[in-house]
Amino acid sequence: MAAPKKGRSASAQSKPGRSLALILIAIVGLTGGMFATGNTTPRLGIDLAGGTSITLEAKADQGSAINKANMDTAVEIMNRRVNGLGVSEAEVQTQGARNIIVNIPKGTNSEEARQQVGTTAKLYFRPVLAQEAAGPAATPSPSTSASGGASASPSTSASPSASASGTGEKATSSTSPSASATSQGRAVTDGLKADGTPSPSASAKAGSSPSPSAKPSGGASTGSDAALQAKFAALDCSKESVRNTAGEGVKPGVPTVACGEVDKVWYKYLLGPAAVDGTDVKKAQAVFDTQGAAGWQVNMNFTGQGSKKFATITGQLAQNQQPQNEFAIVLDGDVVSSPYVRSAITGGQAQISGSFKQEEAQSLANMLSYGALPLSFKEQSVTTVTAALGGDQLHAGLLAGAIGLALVVLYLVAYYRGLSLIAIASLLVSAALTYVLMALLGQAIGFALNLPAVCGAIVAIGITADSFIVYFERVRDEIREGRTLRPAVERAWPRARRTILVSDFVSFLAAAVLFVVTVGKVQGFAFTLGLTTVLDVVVVFFFTKPLMTLIARRKFFASGHKWSGLDPKGLGAKPPIRRTRRPSGPGAGPVETKEA
Repeated sequence: MAAPKKGRSASAQSKPGRSLALILIAIVGLTGGMFATGNTTPRLGIDLAGGTSITLEAKADQGSAINKANMDTAVEIMNRRVNGLGVSEAEVQTQGARNIIVNIPKGTNSEEARQQVGTTAKLYFRPVLAQEAAGPAATPSPSTSASGGASASPSTSASPSASASGTGEKATSSTSPSASATSQGRAVTDGLKADGTPSPSASAKAGSSPSPSAKPSGGASTGSDAALQAKFAALDCSKESVRNTAGEGVKPGVPTVACGEVDKVWYKYLLGPAAVDGTDVKKAQAVFDTQGAAGWQVNMNFTGQGSKKFATITGQLAQNQQPQNEFAIVLDGDVVSSPYVRSAITGGQAQISGSFKQEEAQSLANMLSYGALPLSFKEQSVTTVTAALGGDQLHAGLLAGAIGLALVVLYLVAYYRGLSLIAIASLLVSAALTYVLMALLGQAIGFALNLPAVCGAIVAIGITADSFIVYFERVRDEIREGRTLRPAVERAWPRARRTILVSDFVSFLAAAVLFVVTVGKVQGFAFTLGLTTVLDVVVVFFFTKPLMTLIARRKFFASGHKWSGLDPKGLGAKPPIRRTRRPSGPGAGPVETKEA
């Protein structure tokens, strides 16, 4: 069994160029990706580059009290929305009893961040009691037709569709603004789409007042029914000021009115009590529909309780006539979709799809996944802030790193001489990989380089140099025992490898614990330390060790030149001991040893 192992070892030793080529390809590929995406420099944190400061004021208009517990919960949710991985350097903190300050570093999409931190993300599924077009854009058209697309204009049909996976049934609603109610086409759900169209008798006339059957349910009195229907009749969703206040302050358990837009045409809705809410959504994810024309959509998975609620409400709605067989998906008071139902949906999944852009779908999925804010917030001010420390501090940090690197290089040259070339080359490769990854991660996960992260990179110089020193000393130990360079390089590697892995594991574990238990800027330090520790392992295994194998074949190093750093005499090596052949026979004497 020893022979195959030896053969594999010899084969691996004879082709160190493969490892060097592999790491070179990785560097070239990552550098090419950096230039292709245009992210040629790391994104700087707010302490180095400045950014945007947003002040939000809490409003108690959702039945929740403004107290410390709710404010802390809001801060936590906002922080997860804008700083999901903890390395984007966004800062979210309370100010006083009612305000929250959000600081976003330069280079972040501040408009998207403003929407994410200020959006309450209250999601409800409400049954539709009545709906009709609002505003002059809904002028009746003499023609109506069925179609498979989602459109709404005075002369075309609007047939939005909705789906929720779990039944496999599909239905397509065909309506036009002139003759029937329309469902919202911006966001829909796909498993409800079906192959048929609702019968003409199942249509609710647009532009007409709610029918007597469209009375709100949920325990509302006759007087409140009349008041709500009067409010619905007077609602003009074509006016922005009316849309902003429609249904404001209404609790989930009571009927309400709301507005929704389809192809730039506004519709008003009379809605029943919420049957399912956002807390029943277990997970939401933005995906692109590659098999259909839905484009970007948000897939939702309901909790066990949410699945039961969704199956119950869809089963009840399926027994009604249109539009009362529809449920409205209401996000922060706006109807983003109102698909109709043909049968109960029991799969526990739903999709919100339509004319989403990628950023819109990802933002919505992000808000649904991290939960709704316990309070609503009003944006008080948005200001641009200058760097807290500025370019001088950044230059000082980089200068400190350069000085530290120079001292390490001087030590390596003075002590290891020729071997220092390998260490310097390895440091340069590690630095290149670190820089390129930081530049790419700024766009990929929002990583921002702040001063603590710069400190982590400086500390990593010592960690990386330590790995080289461990290996070099192991090689020197083998030479001191009388071995030549080539076998010394290979025999030293297993022992050095174990030490390097244990050392880097301890450093990575410390960085991981620090990242998990801390918040804010300290996470930047921990993330950078962990990243450079992983890169240290990659560089030592795929660059330093193969390069040592190659230089061991060069006469300058193999012969033990005094400037190679591997001179046997300078290391105090003893001549190797060899034993003479044991004499055979009855009168054989003791074995004599001779110096080689």
